[in-house]
Amino acid sequence: MHEKKVTWLELFYDLLFVAAISKATHVLLHVEHGIISFEHLSKFVLIFIPIWWAWVGQTVYNNRFGRDITTHRIFMILQLFFVLIMTASLNVDFDAYYVPFFVGYIGSRILTAIQYVITQKSEVADKRGTARFFGTYFWLGIIVSCFSVFFDSWVRYAILYAGIALDILVPLIGRKQLVKTPIHTAHLLERFALFTLILLGESVVSMLSVLQADELTGSSILFAALAFVLVIGIWWQYFENVEKRVDKTRRTAGQTIIYGHLFIYFSLSMIAASIQLLFLDQLNYLFMLGFTFGSVLLYFWSVMFVLYRYRFKHLKPTFKAMLLLTGLLGVMFVLNLFMVASPHIILGEIMIFFILFAKTTA
Repeated sequence: MHEKKVTWLELFYDLLFVAAISKATHVLLHVEHGIISFEHLSKFVLIFIPIWWAWVGQTVYNNRFGRDITTHRIFMILQLFFVLIMTASLNVDFDAYYVPFFVGYIGSRILTAIQYVITQKSEVADKRGTARFFGTYFWLGIIVSCFSVFFDSWVRYAILYAGIALDILVPLIGRKQLVKTPIHTAHLLERFALFTLILLGESVVSMLSVLQADELTGSSILFAALAFVLVIGIWWQYFENVEKRVDKTRRTAGQTIIYGHLFIYFSLSMIAASIQLLFLDQLNYLFMLGFTFGSVLLYFWSVMFVLYRYRFKHLKPTFKAMLLLTGLLGVMFVLNLFMVASPHIILGEIMIFFILFAKTTA
């Protein structure tokens, strides 16, 4: 399989998602009575998934069929416009911004589906079959979601997300066809790693918020320093593995990378929010512990699930090492239940975990 490089337009495409991710993460900062309400947690998920899937749809198309030619550039530029509309309409008040959000998301998905329809005419053999499969079945989710405009209240969202769920399931249903046209593993890993950088950027924003929240004090500087080392630990572990310890020649459908990263991205947004919420110290203590350690645990297992599949066999961490790291996180959590810890100590514990995580696996 020939080498495939990330284009400048793909990098520019990612820039628009920076604002979208920032808006989704900001939903987690709504604290009511010492907790993040179920309403805001669910809205975070419901906002995040369309962002992720809109990005994934075009990224996977580019991976299999994309070429840096004028036609392809025009389609991506048109998509950028619809992503811009979708991003501008992201808000916890779904009802007030539903129509522009719908137009932005559906417009993006329609353009991706059209590209598959056009591509199937120029491809041959299995690649034509894959393009035909996506160019046919992606319309099902789009059509279902379109019916949502005829309803209001919760029914509208149920229909919209039923269509999105169907859209997300299409590649899983067609796996037998997709393995015949494997993804360019190196390119796909690089694309998802670049999107991971966007999520890490949210943690950097959180550190800046800590430093700018009030006058610089020894406490805020120490907190920012702990958060900085924590983020470096995440970066080191993830990118050291992606760069040096995974087999980029593997020929797969790429679904472990695609779907596994949804949970990596969820957890990175949650960790970014945790940094700010710990510093503000507005959360109920038990909720704060559960949210912070839960986000770290989700990240740990999501990363291990994705990278373990692609790591070189002789470099795969043992199950014992993974169990020990999970146990360490559990011990920290339990100790904090019995001995009330300050936000600085909790952040320091998480920092130590990520250093050990990086040391063990990278």
